[in-house]
Amino acid sequence: MRVGTAVLCLSVLASGVTAAAQASVADVAGSQAQGSARQGLSQGLSQANAALQAGEADKALSLLGNLLASLPSGSSDAAQVDNLLCRVRFMLEQWDAAISACQQAVRLDAGNSDYHLWLGRAYGEKAARASFLTAYSLAKQTRSEFEQAVRLDPANAPALSDLGNFDRQAPGVVGGGMDKAQAIAAQLDKVDAVGAHLLRGQMAEQQKDYAAAEWEYKQSIAEAGAHPAVAWDELAGFYARRQRYAEMEQAMHNVMNTAIHDKRAGAALYDSAGLLIESHQDPALAAALLGNYLDSPAKTEEAPAFIAHLRLAQLKQQLGDPAAAERERKAALALAQGYRPSQAFNANRSSAGTGPQQAKN
Repeated sequence: MRVGTAVLCLSVLASGVTAAAQASVADVAGSQAQGSARQGLSQGLSQANAALQAGEADKALSLLGNLLASLPSGSSDAAQVDNLLCRVRFMLEQWDAAISACQQAVRLDAGNSDYHLWLGRAYGEKAARASFLTAYSLAKQTRSEFEQAVRLDPANAPALSDLGNFDRQAPGVVGGGMDKAQAIAAQLDKVDAVGAHLLRGQMAEQQKDYAAAEWEYKQSIAEAGAHPAVAWDELAGFYARRQRYAEMEQAMHNVMNTAIHDKRAGAALYDSAGLLIESHQDPALAAALLGNYLDSPAKTEEAPAFIAHLRLAQLKQQLGDPAAAERERKAALALAQGYRPSQAFNANRSSAGTGPQQAKN
């Protein structure tokens, strides 16, 4: 009896060890699968963001669609996907779709400052195109989201800049006001001196104190250190609005010169070309700026490559080169098939009396 009991005990013990070993293997396998899934998500997000920055809207949408399909409904990880999806739709000027995706990102992760910032931007772009009553409601939502972004992260410089620019332009009835913009500029001093000078320059210009505005824009260049291209572009914009075109073009040449050494200068090249287009000045220089941007590694969602190709197509048409215009149109459509202005552009249409329109992002 005692031997039998011992055998039985050994058998039970062996079964327990086997079960424990199996459970351990299962835990390891589960952990490995979870780790593999997270690695796949991280890689997918990285690839989608790279496509977004490169202006490859169709590729980004495909990648993000696949990621969403692979995630459980309501997953906290989906917030990152929805935010990127919002930004692609924003780049494509699909404001309702952008708002919907950004709202979902905020629902899933309400504590993320950047998600509120992008939702505010989407509301703001739709407000700029809405009827008065709709725009009133959207403007209040815009400011609310910018304010929440700053509340969640007081060091979020883009959110501070957007809130400050909203306040300087918007009337008090929707929460704006120059006094509020001044307070935001003081907050920007602590986290982004260049942004603070730019905001003060815009406020001074709005109040028609042009000497003070020019001084602020020049101070932003002095503060910019190794990355002055954006500040030079803002000064060029000031000169364009004052119709000081010779100084504007000199500032743009400084944008081009500094862009050689400034990997963050892509948006400045793009915006400088847009200023030339808007002011009907030097289409050849505008084309050179866009060509430099498209050839650079500094492409960004702030300056969508497919819109740069479309602008370049319009400039080539204006300069009398319809074949080059058609190549640029096809390049734009290859990146974003659904972008309507590219679909509508006809490279062989006469451009007499009209300049290229500045595509708005």
